[in-house]
Amino acid sequence: MSLQTEIMIAMKTAMKAKDQTALAALRAVKSEILLAQTSGEGGELTEEEEIKILSKLVKQRKDSAAIYLEQDRKDLALPEIDQAEVISQFLPEALSEEEIEKVVIMTIDQVGAVGMKDMGKVMGIVNKELAGQADGKTISNIVKAKLS
Repeated sequence: MSLQTEIMIAMKTAMKAKDQTALAALRAVKSEILLAQTSGEGGELTEEEEIKILSKLVKQRKDSAAIYLEQDRKDLALPEIDQAEVISQFLPEALSEEEIEKVVIMTIDQVGAVGMKDMGKVMGIVNKELAGQADGKTISNIVKAKLS
């Protein structure tokens, strides 16, 4: 089943349940998918592009929530966190730090990276391999720790 179909089914369920938070999150996802399909070449999105869109939306909401929490605005942060959780349901299973570390070590060996100057090479490969399964910040921290 395509992501768009899954989103539509989830939207119908959220409408029936009168879950406004889930509905807002799902509408944002649908909107981003439609924008991506109509811009550029058009047509169907690949699974990788869908994961990229979902990851971006989750990251935006988490960043917004962090800013709201810094400003002591829990009333605004909670809906953002809830929306991020709703969108995350459509992402692949997240990997643990140990699993990410294994992929990073394997990539470092594969590329022959020796220092921080090779961080860009390693990050590019690892980000592509773990798209949607790991947060970029977590990957970056692990790569920095292994290369320094």
